[in-house]
Amino acid sequence: MAFPQLFSALDSLKDQAKDAIWALSSCLCQQSAKVKINGRTFNIVKVLGEGGFSFVYLAQDETSGRQFALKKIRCPTGSDGVKEAMREVEAYRRFKHPNIIRILDSAVVQDPEGEGKIVYLFLPLYKRGNLQDAINANVVNGKHFPELDMVRLFKGTCEAVRAMHEYHTTVGSQTQASSSRQSSSRPSPSASARTQRQQGDHSDEEDEMFPHPEGDGEGGYSYESAVNVPLVTKHRVEEEGDVVFDGDEEVQRMGNGHTEQGKREHVPYAHRDLKPGNVMIADDGVTPILMDFGSTVKARVPIENRSQALLQQDIAAEQSTMAYRAPELFDVKTGVTLDEKVDIWSLGCTLFALAYSHSPFENTQTTEQGGSIAMAVLNAQYKHPSSAYSQGLKNLIDSMLKVNPKDRPDINQVIQAADRVLQTLM
Repeated sequence: MAFPQLFSALDSLKDQAKDAIWALSSCLCQQSAKVKINGRTFNIVKVLGEGGFSFVYLAQDETSGRQFALKKIRCPTGSDGVKEAMREVEAYRRFKHPNIIRILDSAVVQDPEGEGKIVYLFLPLYKRGNLQDAINANVVNGKHFPELDMVRLFKGTCEAVRAMHEYHTTVGSQTQASSSRQSSSRPSPSASARTQRQQGDHSDEEDEMFPHPEGDGEGGYSYESAVNVPLVTKHRVEEEGDVVFDGDEEVQRMGNGHTEQGKREHVPYAHRDLKPGNVMIADDGVTPILMDFGSTVKARVPIENRSQALLQQDIAAEQSTMAYRAPELFDVKTGVTLDEKVDIWSLGCTLFALAYSHSPFENTQTTEQGGSIAMAVLNAQYKHPSSAYSQGLKNLIDSMLKVNPKDRPDINQVIQAADRVLQTLM
């Protein structure tokens, strides 16, 4: 390992150790750990989850008493790391759907214990946890999802994914947004509402479609709290800089070329880390909420040479969970185009996990007998355990777990197939 990589790895371990100690203090100390952001104090109640550079906490605002999920992302590399982290914020803003989590607010602060920065994301608190929590509970209690409930949760997740795969943007909208930022960095609420309606964003009436978890509110405001104030700031994401996904520049160039201004262009995005742990369960117990867009990319990525192939493999290895990762991301070929079908594979793994409590490629052979998950994925080596689930459900899973992406259905075909399974169950 080269020295720069070694130092980077050591810094990462040091940062994780700091977060672990900070989180542990909230469990062991009589007084809760606290964090101050832009002059406001938040009590850290407990750890909800953790990742490579991030921790998610149950946090409570001292002023209003509101509880929510606070995601803390360390960016030891400074502005470059912040830009990567803020792409997740941009995804929450860009993909609006009843089955996609809504961000309440975000903040970027200087790391008081290092040279880098910290990005805080304020997200709604879903007390029922995620689908992986439900799977774990089933294992402990010796239970399984009823097929009807499971397919409904799966279909709702697919509808969230469809919002990404079928995303359309208005040619020139990025340029227009940039101009409006320069002329007015903090538009009035009425002006902001007019802009949203003109650009086709969801209106206040459409907001009623969204499941409202505790503390959720437009622009970071609470619907129920008597203290009706923003969490941190109402600055939009774009004020942090030109936070865009790869490929946004192409759409911008279309607007400056021969493509008609205002035309709607199909620009599909891939989540790239679909799994039960990234699907929350709303408080009604039946609505799935897709979250964690830190791996999201423009779906269609042409691979023209070996260096591009290796880059995509490295990105996938870092950001996409192995047991749910599509085979074309394990061994990226030149002369192909990666696309949104990577998510279809992950959806197949997710439905399998809901049915049988583990990914199709996390079996005894791969986890206990020294087998390779990568080899099992590349050869689609899996079996359905014996169960009472319908053949239609098994066929749906099998249709998504095809090694060749071209043999997999698209997201609309998956939803149609899920509907057919549901019809046989009702």
